[in-house]
Order: sequence, then structure tokens, then C-alpha cells
Amino acid sequence: MVTPPPLPESRTEPDGSAVIRVLGYNIRSMRDDTAALARVISACAPDLVLVQEAPRFFRWRKKLARLAAASGQVVLTGGGPAAGPAVLCSLRATVERTEDVLLPLTPGQHRRGFATAVVRFAGARLGVLSCHLGLDGAERYEQAGMLLDRLAGLGVEHAVAGGDLNERPGGRAFTRLTAALQDCRTTAPWGGGNTFPPAGPDRRIDALLATKGVEVLGCGVPLGLPGVTDTDLRAATDHLPVLAALRVPAV
Repeated sequence: MVTPPPLPESRTEPDGSAVIRVLGYNIRSMRDDTAALARVISACAPDLVLVQEAPRFFRWRKKLARLAAASGQVVLTGGGPAAGPAVLCSLRATVERTEDVLLPLTPGQHRRGFATAVVRFAGARLGVLSCHLGLDGAERYEQAGMLLDRLAGLGVEHAVAGGDLNERPGGRAFTRLTAALQDCRTTAPWGGGNTFPPAGPDRRIDALLATKGVEVLGCGVPLGLPGVTDTDLRAATDHLPVLAALRVPAV
């Protein structure tokens, strides 16, 4: 496996802006190797983890808390109340507020939701949204619009959204999102591209998106990152994670 160039580490700049690492990860309700999952998250050294398919039924809070503790994070919001999306964060984050949002239920489809928060890193203030868009194309397109509305409603200049979009770049929902937000992978490619399935990935359906004022320093699947092994990536869940380094301006 080819080792990617170094991804910038988290840090606070002299002007109060912050370089942060954001990880997007569909964890399939922690039905796979949770030790491998925790090792992957830990090795990525994220400040924020935008989770999809977090546990949301029996003892879901305890399961998510155990994953957070094992990977050096704390549970910020989401899980059951958001129908699966969740946000974990490091102790570097100062939390202003959180909100879990359930989306309108489409008959015959799974309930979907957003896990959202507003956080600070030093002088930088950031809106955060984790999502898992639907399988039906028409529903997915409408949910993309709701995502943009929800980000605007957070009342912050800078924001990051991430999740399992269930759609490749060029699809209607993906295009609706990238008309307003940066596709971090396209802006600053780093590491690998495709995210599904973990063994022989042939499509990119997971993404991190940022508002235009956020500087993307690198984004991609952390293949070859020190501490991230191919064995763990295949054992942890049925998606590959997406890791980005972002510079968020001070307010």
C-alpha cells in the first residue's frame, strides 16, 4: 500500500483560526469488529467524527459511548434521536449547542435524520452536520435541500457536513449539494477516493462537504495512514472512512 503524504495535524494558528481533522464514517450499527473500528478512528486523530448508522435501538447510548471512549472521543449528539447519524468530538472542541432532527418519513423507506451541532476550536466557530441520505433518488434529492436549509439555519458562517450520501458524484442530490458546498475530496484530493465496498471499493458514495470559506488542506480515504491497516478497514464496517484536514477561519 502506498503511504499518502502527511495530512496536516490539528493545531491553532496565531490568528485564532484552527486546523481540524474531520472523519466521516458509516459504522453499520457497530455490527462488525468494534476493536478494529476504534483503532481506525484513533489512528485518524480526528477532532470531529461524523458517524452514520450509529446504534439506535437496544442500549445504543452505552454502545456509542464505549466506541467514543475506545477511540479517544466523546459523544456530542445523535444516535437514536437522529435515526442513526451521530457526532463524536475530541476534548479540543467547545460545544455551543446541539440538535437532532428527524426528516419527513417517506412511506416504505427508512426514517432519516440529521445530527447537528455548533462548536468552537480556539477562535474558530463551526457548524457540523452528519447525515445518511435515503435510497430513493427523489427522496434523496429533497433531503439534500433540507441539509442545505439546516446548515443555513445553524446561523454560522462556516460549516462542515458529511455522511453516506448513497449516491456517486454527478447524481442529482450530490450535484445539488456541491452547487452550494465544496466537495472536500475534489477540492484537495489526498489518500484514496472510493469508499464502498471496503474490499475492492469501486464507488464514492461517502463525502465530506464544507462551506466556501473553509480551506480544505486534504481529503480522502486514509489508506496507508500510519496506524490504519487494510485488515482493520475491512473488518471495521462495510464502508471506508473519509478523513479531511480543514482550516477554519477565526470569527
